Amino acid sequence: MSAGQWDKLGMDIAFEEAANGYAEGGVPIGGCLINNKDGKVLGRGHNMRFQKGSPTLHGEISTLENCGRLEGKVYKDTTLYTTLSPCDMCTGAILMYGIPRVVIGESVNFKSPGEAYLASRNVQVVQMDDERCKTIMKKFIDERPQDWFEDIGE
Repeated sequence: MSAGQWDKLGMDIAFEEAANGYAEGGVPIGGCLINNKDGKVLGRGHNMRFQKGSPTLHGEISTLENCGRLEGKVYKDTTLYTTLSPCDMCTGAILMYGIPRVVIGESVNFKSPGEAYLASRNVQVVQMDDERCKTIMKKFIDERPQDWFEDIGE
């Protein structure tokens, strides 16, 4: 499978997770972590802040948590897929584990300075500009602006 096909698969999974989060009454941000060597999905998840009453279970963090414990070297050959530009907390987790590639569904509804910081730290950042991701996020922000501001710490 080519990188473009893996990126489509990864974003499809991330979006499915975002839609699941929205259906559960949460913030529609999803993700997955895929091994670059064999395309194996190591974990997937979505923002669970409202569902679990957690201040930190963003989509990317939930994804990493659902991977379970992995040897540090495993992360060094993976791609993290996320439906929305990663916030500072999620950017830190990406850097901490040495994830070399991040594919972002959209940065229209929220563009974190984390994108530029990741690139400055030699992480390959790919922007998909995915309409599904933009639409579901905008719908959530329009319906629940206070919950969105809480999610991003504003």
